[in-house]
Amino acid sequence: MSHKRVAILVSGGGSNMVSLVDSMTGDHPARPCLVLSNDALAGGLKKAAGRGIPTAAVDHRPFKGDRAAFEAELLKPLQDAKPDIVCLAGFMRVLTGDFVSRFQGRMLNIHPSLLPKYKGLHTHARAIEAGDADHGCTVHEVTAALDDGPILGQARVHIEAGDTPEDLAARVLLWEHKLYPAVLRRFAEGNKTPVLLP
Repeated sequence: MSHKRVAILVSGGGSNMVSLVDSMTGDHPARPCLVLSNDALAGGLKKAAGRGIPTAAVDHRPFKGDRAAFEAELLKPLQDAKPDIVCLAGFMRVLTGDFVSRFQGRMLNIHPSLLPKYKGLHTHARAIEAGDADHGCTVHEVTAALDDGPILGQARVHIEAGDTPEDLAARVLLWEHKLYPAVLRRFAEGNKTPVLLP
């Protein structure tokens, strides 16, 4: 069987990338073809290289806010890798609609909230401040709108009394590492039925 090719974009340590890569073995329908970062020093690149996965970096800083120019450079290693699926895993640059449209229906992202709640940043603090009983993470298809797009999976985490944003973030991350691989596998099989955990 020919495997689906998966490119993963990271900005930092790449813990979600590692959980995705390590899941793509055996009878999994996909294999990693590239780990790409906007920071040449991102820890995720070293982890990917250690697993024998091709890596590339395009530093966003020299582009000084010219997103179109940055994305044109970002596209080069991506297009060379010919991915079937693109996974954003802690990629901290907002991508333009023009870039996203090239991978429409093939680009996934993980976000640390139960979307549509808490798009954007500081999700854990916002959930605690709102007095929510539950928080969690969502994997969704990427569209031009930030943290929007069809939901492909969610994991729910109970907010405990006395939780700090850091406590909550750590618990949610454990579920991110379970949810994202489960969604990727199902998505690579051509199934968009949402994965709901636990």
